[in-house]
Amino acid sequence: MTDDSAPPLSEQTSEQAAARLLSWYDRNRRDLPWRAKPGEVADPYRVWLSEIMLQQTTVPAAAPYFRAFTERWPTVHALAAAPLDDLLVAWAGLGYYARARNLHACARTVVDRHGGRFPDEETALLALPGIGAYTAAAITAIAFGRKATVVDGNVERVIARMFAVTDPLPAVKPTLRRLAATRTPDQRPGDYAQAMMDLGATVCTPRKPKCMLCPWSDGCAARASGIAETLPRKLAKADKPTRRGTAFWLLNPDGAVLLRRRAERGLLGGMTEVPSTAWEETTPDAAALLAHQPIAVGWRALPGVVRHTFSHFHLELGVVTAQAGAGWHAVDGMWVPIDQLDQQALPSVMVKVVRHALAHA
Repeated sequence: MTDDSAPPLSEQTSEQAAARLLSWYDRNRRDLPWRAKPGEVADPYRVWLSEIMLQQTTVPAAAPYFRAFTERWPTVHALAAAPLDDLLVAWAGLGYYARARNLHACARTVVDRHGGRFPDEETALLALPGIGAYTAAAITAIAFGRKATVVDGNVERVIARMFAVTDPLPAVKPTLRRLAATRTPDQRPGDYAQAMMDLGATVCTPRKPKCMLCPWSDGCAARASGIAETLPRKLAKADKPTRRGTAFWLLNPDGAVLLRRRAERGLLGGMTEVPSTAWEETTPDAAALLAHQPIAVGWRALPGVVRHTFSHFHLELGVVTAQAGAGWHAVDGMWVPIDQLDQQALPSVMVKVVRHALAHA
């Protein structure tokens, strides 16, 4: 509920409006595993780790990964010292695996160049691997209490509605950031940033916003115009293309399966995979299967296909299986016992391939 003793939001200064939001936050803040308790000093490592995980990932999905990471690697020194493969295995399922590689590179940079202490200014943070404008601002504000304008998807929605910005995303992002900066206070910038995120996540939601509970509702231009639920507007997305390929489920005489590592750069870089053809618009023909097969052997097609969606395309993979005979020792890749596959850095699409093969082979 809004504070009836306070003047309307439209008549308040930005500092008064911020105080109103912070009062709401003090009563309604979410209890998140990476968030410092009231009165505690935020740990820059935990703030950074959570912000990297939350890129393209929801809070419920990120929370168990955050707990597992901080139990296994409680400090940036511990994470920097960990083998990259261990980190990739722990990351599997979170997607966007370049984040995991950048996470490791950033930890090592913080240890090697900054003595294990994160820089406390946005410009220095931006120089670290995997840290962009949003993450740098979030760390600056939340971990170090310095004034910084933190704008994620939740904040964009709040600002678009407060100012009734009807131009569509993504082109309007600079405008939303500029408007957000006009409200960023000098006091408690970290709490303010988290308050804005909580407001967007729990009250100013994409559908059916709870305007009666919003501390800023009396100054919301979109609510006054009856268009709050339509904002922010977005350009229609183009249909995603579908790519197709074939995965080779190859077992050796010992019952181990052949895996290989993808190239370090590019999609799923550095991750472990079941060998496959290239992923292209057309279904692989016999010539493509011969060109990409890891060993010349008789392959049997398994029923059904594995489907997965990436950010820019859909993927359909057929799976063929075979038993390797003579010469299997020389096959390029690594042979992994089936009961040890969970120790490999398999991305989600490859986990689906494994499950499909085990179910149908």
